[in-house]
Amino acid sequence: MIVVATADFELYHEVVDLLRDRGVTFTTVQPGDDLPEGASVVVAAPDDPAPTDADVERVTATAADARRAVDEALALLRGGEGRTVVGVDPGTRPGIAVLSGETVVAAFQVPLGDAVDTIRREVEDAVDPLVRVGDGARLQGARLVNDLDDVTVELVDETGTTPYLGTGARGMGDVLAAVNIARLEGEAVDSREIDPTAGELQRIKDRSREVSTDDRTIDDALARRVAAGDLTVEEALDEHRD
Repeated sequence: MIVVATADFELYHEVVDLLRDRGVTFTTVQPGDDLPEGASVVVAAPDDPAPTDADVERVTATAADARRAVDEALALLRGGEGRTVVGVDPGTRPGIAVLSGETVVAAFQVPLGDAVDTIRREVEDAVDPLVRVGDGARLQGARLVNDLDDVTVELVDETGTTPYLGTGARGMGDVLAAVNIARLEGEAVDSREIDPTAGELQRIKDRSREVSTDDRTIDDALARRVAAGDLTVEEALDEHRD
């Protein structure tokens, strides 16, 4: 059982709210009080008294990293921390799944431009994290691989990772695929250079006309820069107007 034992008011409420949101059984005590029977993990602030029971794990945190502390406490409760692995199903809105061991601790679907910052934030405090990126959506995937130059990255064959979605699960496919990608071994890569095909360039040009307010289509040179991740479609349209 998880015990919250802290005099830090903000940390207390952040951790308690997160545990309730996840449906986790826990209890609270005053710092320094005897722990209840069955306690296995204590969440506390760094300056709170440490538990006297040597068999109880202690996770320390501030309110700012309460979610990290809850993830760590849950991993310890389940028998060990496990490596932090992030699976990414690339695309214009990548699905991102964060696993601690075999447990999914967080999931996101964000615009491509926000994906790298999201991933970096999730692995910031992890020991030896691993990011696994699916090999589909070649252009977007290459941009992610190249921008994650400070993290260990594997490229994964994502064939068959998107599950069948039943009633009520619409929109979850990319995130569920990311979970499956996180659980597959891939090939370690430092970068990925992709030469866009004529069809891929044409799709970017078509997209530029769709979002343009003046019926404008960017040229091949700008489309290549969009494909490489140097420009967004909107930025390419601005350059074309200039």
